[in-house]
Amino acid sequence: MSVTFPSSGCPSFFHIFYEEGIVMKLTIYYDGQFWVGVIEAVNSGKLRAFRHVFGKEPKDPEVLDFIHHQLLHTISQTEQEGVSLKGQRQKKINPKRLQRQVSKEVKHAGVTSKAQEAIKLELEARKQKKKQLTKEMREYEKEQKYILRKQKAKKKHRGK
Repeated sequence: MSVTFPSSGCPSFFHIFYEEGIVMKLTIYYDGQFWVGVIEAVNSGKLRAFRHVFGKEPKDPEVLDFIHHQLLHTISQTEQEGVSLKGQRQKKINPKRLQRQVSKEVKHAGVTSKAQEAIKLELEARKQKKKQLTKEMREYEKEQKYILRKQKAKKKHRGK
């Protein structure tokens, strides 16, 4: 299942939004264990991709609820820059060709390689941030242990 925002069959409408750089695509597919939604957002020539695990097969109301209530939160909680796309201009597409492309996308469940690259970059950024926080916590705990040890030593030799 794939949903593109703005969802319109009119290629000229899509063209206007592509030039402005505001295109979102939600692809939901079964990865063998869970139903996964991949959000691809193109903004100013940069592709950002996000992964959301639905778990069991989502029904239409669940997908709409996700879009209306959780989609913006999912997008806003990340700090990734995105993968730059080459400046490709969308020409006016013949309606039959557009219909064939849509049916081809529906048959091909999954994500694009650019989206996978964007997700991988986001994962690497999260790993680096987690690594940095862990290192800072380790340093803080080490400093606290040192201070406690010095206080105990001072207390022990207080009378001498």
